[in-house]
Amino acid sequence: MDPIRVFLVEDDPVWRKGLVDYLNNKPDLTVIGEAGTKEEALERFTPADTDVVLMDINLTENNLDGIETAIAFIQLQPECKIIMLTSLTDEQVIVESFSAGAVNYISKSSFKEIPDAIRAAHAKQSAIHPTAAAALRSEFLRLKNDEYQKLLSPAEKDILQLIHQGQTQTQIEQSLHITKRTIKNHINRILKKMGVKTSKEAAAKASQRKLF
Repeated sequence: MDPIRVFLVEDDPVWRKGLVDYLNNKPDLTVIGEAGTKEEALERFTPADTDVVLMDINLTENNLDGIETAIAFIQLQPECKIIMLTSLTDEQVIVESFSAGAVNYISKSSFKEIPDAIRAAHAKQSAIHPTAAAALRSEFLRLKNDEYQKLLSPAEKDILQLIHQGQTQTQIEQSLHITKRTIKNHINRILKKMGVKTSKEAAAKASQRKLF
């Protein structure tokens, strides 16, 4: 079976050479090209000859131009399998990497995991690295929370907060200076929006989501 062809983009020449030697020692892997800058990468990258790309996120200090390069590679080859390499663990950077089209994200300190990550990417079986998976879960929860924040109106949040505090409809009527009919209308809308059956369930869910 032909070895998996890897294209490496890394600005540190010492680390790049070490990684090339490390990967080329694996019988099923071969580094077919390398680059140290975004410009070199775009000039030397040949999609037809590449199975997997290893892409450093910062090709120039704190510039995240590896993400820009990944986007350019995906435009050239939509099926391109890119694994981002970095020492960064910032959640937003991880999310941006996957938004750019990366299939995995590995810390350079976990370099021993790189060969298996390459094999998995090539087989379209990429198991996302735990660091990246945690960041994506966090981002998913943030987006869901934003969705809930936009779901309810300020008046609906006020009503749920008072319900959560144990107030009755009569007490809410006095606290917010609105009629019971208005309160009931708000609660009916809330139940539909949040997909729950009771106002107490809605209030508990809103508290859990930190909506008030």
